[in-house]
Amino acid sequence: MLRLIVGRLCFIVLAGFLLLSFLFALFHMIPGDPAVLLAGDSATKEVVDSIRAAYGFDRPLHVQYVSYMSHVLVGDFGVSNYTRQPVLGIVLPRVLNTAQLATLAMLLAASISLVLGSLSAMFWGHPLDRVVTLSSLVGICTPVFVTGIAGIYLFGVWLEWLPIAGMGSWWNYILPVVTLGTYQAAIFTRMVRSCMIDALSKEFIVTARAKGVRERRIVYLHAMRNALLPIITLFGLGFGHTLGGSVVVESIFNWPGLGRLMVESVLTRDLPVIQAAIFFFAIIFITLNMLVDIIYTWADPRIRY
Repeated sequence: MLRLIVGRLCFIVLAGFLLLSFLFALFHMIPGDPAVLLAGDSATKEVVDSIRAAYGFDRPLHVQYVSYMSHVLVGDFGVSNYTRQPVLGIVLPRVLNTAQLATLAMLLAASISLVLGSLSAMFWGHPLDRVVTLSSLVGICTPVFVTGIAGIYLFGVWLEWLPIAGMGSWWNYILPVVTLGTYQAAIFTRMVRSCMIDALSKEFIVTARAKGVRERRIVYLHAMRNALLPIITLFGLGFGHTLGGSVVVESIFNWPGLGRLMVESVLTRDLPVIQAAIFFFAIIFITLNMLVDIIYTWADPRIRY
């Protein structure tokens, strides 16, 4: 296990290094002079030259690369072109806000899908199974922006039960978490149902029933444990997709998260903030995959790396 963790950490370091190199190259491949982008189209030549010298754009490319990497390694992602504040101070609070939203949405999605998927498998072919299957299909086909706008109109504007924007209190979490979580729950429910139907058809389940083991114990202890591997994989990938889907949800509910920050930075051409946001998105996704690999060994002791 220790070797696995050390190996995955080394992979995260290598992936982060390659990603930063790619972002640096991407920054310099954008058409136009970076100094002109910072100064604006109406800036004079003297202003552009001063910005080019201040940011080191007049130095050779390999010198800029070494300088960029050395600053990033100590946590210095530069200064925002738009607000003139340190990029790390802007991005880190947004990372935490997005992580809270995605974590709560995933907990909601996992809770709903494990219960409904198991019930659907237990009553396979019955009306309950058809209702769950149809509901999950409708949830998959409904985009998150439709669910979010419908929730705003119903619970925020018409009934006036919930706030529709911002991050002032725990009441602000309900609509974005439900919007993001129910979409993932619809996807997970179908997967859990499929895995549980397969597990419940195994011979050891037939033996357990013949011995008189209670159905609830058979489903949630024996069958669930044997169906966990593909479910864990789906949940791990789903967490990453939830982070990506948070871009739309954060924009709808004016949530101060990393996804909304990326949208704002693209509109203002704030390249240092875009670079840092992409970097943190990628590191979170890679870390989640490492945690999934570790959970594998808990779910199935036969797995060894």
